[in-house]
Amino acid sequence: MQTGQEMYDFAGKLFPIGRSLTGEGVRESLCLLKEEVPELEIKSVPSKTQVFDWTVPQEWEIREGYIEDARGRRILDYHKNNLHIMGYSTPVDRYVELEELLKYIKVEENQPDVIPYVTSYYAPRFAFCMSKNQRDALTPGTYHMVIDSRHFDGVLNYGEILLPGASAREVLLSTYICHPSMANNEVSGPVLAVWLAKWLKTFDRNLSYRIVIVPETIGSIAYLSRNLSAMKTKTIAGFVLTCVGDDRDYSYLETRKGNTLADRVMQNVLGFAHPSYKRYSYLDRGSDERQYNAPGVDLPVCDFCRSKYAEYPEYHTSADDMSLISPEGLEGSFDVMKQVLHALEYNHYYHVTCLCEPQLGKRGLYPTESRKGIYEEVKKMTNLIAYADGTEDLIGISSRIGVAVEELIPIVDRLCEAGLLERIGY
Repeated sequence: MQTGQEMYDFAGKLFPIGRSLTGEGVRESLCLLKEEVPELEIKSVPSKTQVFDWTVPQEWEIREGYIEDARGRRILDYHKNNLHIMGYSTPVDRYVELEELLKYIKVEENQPDVIPYVTSYYAPRFAFCMSKNQRDALTPGTYHMVIDSRHFDGVLNYGEILLPGASAREVLLSTYICHPSMANNEVSGPVLAVWLAKWLKTFDRNLSYRIVIVPETIGSIAYLSRNLSAMKTKTIAGFVLTCVGDDRDYSYLETRKGNTLADRVMQNVLGFAHPSYKRYSYLDRGSDERQYNAPGVDLPVCDFCRSKYAEYPEYHTSADDMSLISPEGLEGSFDVMKQVLHALEYNHYYHVTCLCEPQLGKRGLYPTESRKGIYEEVKKMTNLIAYADGTEDLIGISSRIGVAVEELIPIVDRLCEAGLLERIGY
């Protein structure tokens, strides 16, 4: 569990940072990620840049935010919990009575103990967020509302890692970095993406990898506006990594078409390794897969989650804290995605090189003694050979014969070394 603990410890560094669509929190977070993977490039898009049908918003900076009662006691403080201020709030410094104050307080009515996460990116307003219990305990009197913030022409930042392989064919890994202190919904995705990048750097890759860490929605739109042409010609599969740190069942949300290579490999890996996983229709979409699958963009990108966003009770609240994620949860997601990428690396079409069944014994591939269970391994090999006619890729053969790709990969290596299989392309 060493890898999971390392991931969890790093998530703890990212968790307290105040982030939004833009600003110093995003830059600070990307700089920490770059310390783990120096290949990460931090790029920027100027405010007011037109990106397809959208415009990059102004940068937002917040220095302070609080509410004080008549005795000067702070009943709410941004620096104690950065969810207390609605994202992109305009500045305010006013004394008001309780009746007016309540107009500017957001709570989660059905979860009285949590602070909700609320934003207003594209309409100027301000608000404070607190638990319903805290709001209901407020007493009549005068309160001092302060939000020291500003909006200005700056930049939107994102991170990009490009890892070339032998082939120009690319796999996209995308995650987002734009939420304040929420562990599963925010920091688990970038942590997984960076640890996968570190793993991918350890071997010679058949495929190339494009790893992007963007502010959700506007960030992926801005990224596509710059890179769509290349991505449309190169991308064979893509995965949005989000909410991957808890200990609950795995989830997968299919692409718009539902039958792409990304769908097939995710269904294959989860189906064999974690058959209780939950599969969601593209109609249940809600993250950056919306942009990657949009008509005219048409990239084969699905979502990989543990608890899917908007489906677990802690989502977008202060309850999504470091206790919700775990080293085991993070390492489990890391292992699943390693299997997914490993399967794609080996997902060639294969053709057996001899007619009729090959003689395995003379090549040391058939057991010379009989013992319980040995013929099950031989059956995997012979079934693989039986369908290696060049018309179906390894994922297809795996699904057809009922053996996980991860189990077939060492068999493929042995057959190729023995000259009985040849790779004939993707």
